[in-house]
Amino acid sequence: MTKRELINKAKEAKEFAYVPYSGFQVGAALKAKSGKVYTGCNIENSSYGATNCAERTAIFKAISEGETEFESIAVVSSANDITYPCGICRQVMAEHMKDAAIYFEDKDGNIIDSSVKEMLPFMFDNKIPNKK
Repeated sequence: MTKRELINKAKEAKEFAYVPYSGFQVGAALKAKSGKVYTGCNIENSSYGATNCAERTAIFKAISEGETEFESIAVVSSANDITYPCGICRQVMAEHMKDAAIYFEDKDGNIIDSSVKEMLPFMFDNKIPNKK
């Protein structure tokens, strides 16, 4: 699957977003190393802490179906420009897809490549600093 195809899958997922409070739709498409693609959208709740982002929806869906290795994720929004993942999503990505690519689309339709390590350079991980 090409980057453009993954972006298009994220755009399809965005249309299912449940956003009665913000009106801000986000879609994500996650490609597992197995080749399977998992999509997600943001799902809001009147208790805002119960809201789930598109990226985490896709990641949790994939993990709940047995996937553990991921190649890339595409993220798009109704802003029709680059929408970066929130801090919580970045940390979930760091835990489950640290070496994966992240694709965004800018307002001109160009695909922008990034990585989890670029999005969260000082991520938590299971390594304790200075431990020998």
